[in-house]
Amino acid sequence: MATPTLEKTAAKSDVSPYITVTFRVRRFNPEVSDEAQWQDFQVEIDPKERVLDGLHKIKWDMDGSLTFRRSCAHGICGSDAMRINGKNRLACKTLIKDINPEKPITVEPIKGLTVLKDLVVDMEPFFQAYRDVMPFLITSGNEPTRERLQSAEDRERFDDTTKCILCAACTSSCPVFWNDGQYFGPAAIVNAHRFIFDSRDEAAEQRLEILNDKDGVWRCRTTFNCTDACPRGIEVTKAIAEVKRALITRRY
Repeated sequence: MATPTLEKTAAKSDVSPYITVTFRVRRFNPEVSDEAQWQDFQVEIDPKERVLDGLHKIKWDMDGSLTFRRSCAHGICGSDAMRINGKNRLACKTLIKDINPEKPITVEPIKGLTVLKDLVVDMEPFFQAYRDVMPFLITSGNEPTRERLQSAEDRERFDDTTKCILCAACTSSCPVFWNDGQYFGPAAIVNAHRFIFDSRDEAAEQRLEILNDKDGVWRCRTTFNCTDACPRGIEVTKAIAEVKRALITRRY
């Protein structure tokens, strides 16, 4: 096999993987103005990197006032959900090359929640709805001396809804939630589903009555926005339909 020459090796290394991408970010600072505005940033970046990497470059090298949330940066914590090119996504899972970097990449906060600054929204209404459905195991009797056993079939019944990472991508993609912040929203219903159908739990009836409220599960209009937006691939609309069915039949 021929040995590469120094000239060929040097030529190959001279090819830069970086491209110039325009990040069009929706900025809002209540201490400066009541109005939001768009700001463009030209970023040199490898297209195989993520939108989150681009936001880091902006914040660290161009404008330290840019504000957004992120924690694990690997699609587990769900804290960096935002609207990217008009769709709810996790910035840490969205690759530059997958969203047409030849055009400006628009980045804005998720909808339906009050914007605090730039890409950061007030998540309290979202988490209050989550708390209201009692997202924890409820049982009666004495504490067991060993773990509560469950068959593989019983566990599979609610396996899909255990994947929720509370990113709010589904809830903030819902037009009903946009128009009425009192609606529990898809994420809260998904987390109620996870316990309603858990064979070890004893509070299914109580959760169903909570979701039977005028702001509960019947507000869903089955637009499938939530399912499309979920970064974990949860069949959100299916879970909501199963909760509706359980309310009618009282079988779970």
